[in-house]
Amino acid sequence: MYFRWPKFFRRMTPTMLWRVDSPDCVYLTFDDGPTPKITEFILDTLDQYGAKATFFCLGNNAEMYPELVEEIERRGHAIGNHSYNHTRGWLVTTEEYMASAYKAGQFLPHTRLFRPAYGRIAIREVHRMRSQGWRVVMWNNISEDYDHKVSPQRCAQKVTRHLRPGNIIVFHDSVKASKNMMYALPKVLEAIKKRGLKTDIITKDL
Repeated sequence: MYFRWPKFFRRMTPTMLWRVDSPDCVYLTFDDGPTPKITEFILDTLDQYGAKATFFCLGNNAEMYPELVEEIERRGHAIGNHSYNHTRGWLVTTEEYMASAYKAGQFLPHTRLFRPAYGRIAIREVHRMRSQGWRVVMWNNISEDYDHKVSPQRCAQKVTRHLRPGNIIVFHDSVKASKNMMYALPKVLEAIKKRGLKTDIITKDL
């Protein structure tokens, strides 16, 4: 389960990207991939709508499926680091946490974006990453597609109800989330189009 950071903490961590100051763009992100068949579904669906996204990949999946990482980049999307094996923050030392990120980076060499698994990261790790040129990317709109208690319809509504310019939206590129995500993603893309918004990738300088 994701940890929900309190609003005051967000204000205290300006180096972490929670949303983007944009008048007309939203930022779709996909965690936990790449995953055969599911990643291809996401890429094909994004192509249908001319949409762009950022994929926060697990290092162990990238190691197993490097061709999918290459395909994500070939289609014009961005790659981010999501640790090597979904390392749970606060349960490991800073050195162990950083080692997981570095190991993932061996298979995701073209990115300095990082999203913590479960949204759990210590302030000391944020500072360490910043000092090494990383940008920690969080979110302000989450689909909860991973939650089997959430219906596909509710999953779509969770995103569209709060859809605003500058949103960083979280979906998942995983088997566990696939049923909800595959239903909700086209609905969200339709809503983005109807509201006159665009999609874009996340970069380190946002």
